[in-house]
Amino acid sequence: MKEEIRVQLQKHVEVMAAIERELLPKMEEAVELLCAAFRDGKKLLVMGNGGSAADAQHFAAEMVGRFLLERKALPAVALSTDTSALTALGNDYGFDRVFARQVEAHAQAGDVVFGISTSGNSPNVQQALETAARYGCRTVALLGKDGGSIKEVAELSLIVPSCDTPRIQEGHITIIHIMCDLVERRLFGK
Repeated sequence: MKEEIRVQLQKHVEVMAAIERELLPKMEEAVELLCAAFRDGKKLLVMGNGGSAADAQHFAAEMVGRFLLERKALPAVALSTDTSALTALGNDYGFDRVFARQVEAHAQAGDVVFGISTSGNSPNVQQALETAARYGCRTVALLGKDGGSIKEVAELSLIVPSCDTPRIQEGHITIIHIMCDLVERRLFGK
């Protein structure tokens, strides 16, 4: 079993090294985009399905609460957390529209709409990003594998270079934590 654990940890290390090699400029761009939006009084709307929904909720909570610094709350909403809205919208409009309809309700020009999809092919995330672009929002996608169809619609796509879903998810939460730290320090650090 120890060897199996080592193999899993080594796979994690390899993906983190690939993120460092391939995504630093895009991570920096995402942080700058978020900082500019928050400085302008805009908000973050973030979404995903399954484990990505959990990551979206985590991301929003870190912005509203705090990551490491005690500071003013930042406006962020995870679109996957309102079960009444999700079930009503899914029932009335279809599951592919559950996030797009919420973007229509809550987004304003200049807001950041952030989609998370390990496959890059989640139709509801893609439709929400397309809707956000029409509303004048900035769009960011945190993806995996080859980026799927979402990489074509997001203004900025951060694609974790792996085809292994657990490793992609580990990459996503690491990127989210780094962004939370950098946004917080740039807006509120000394």
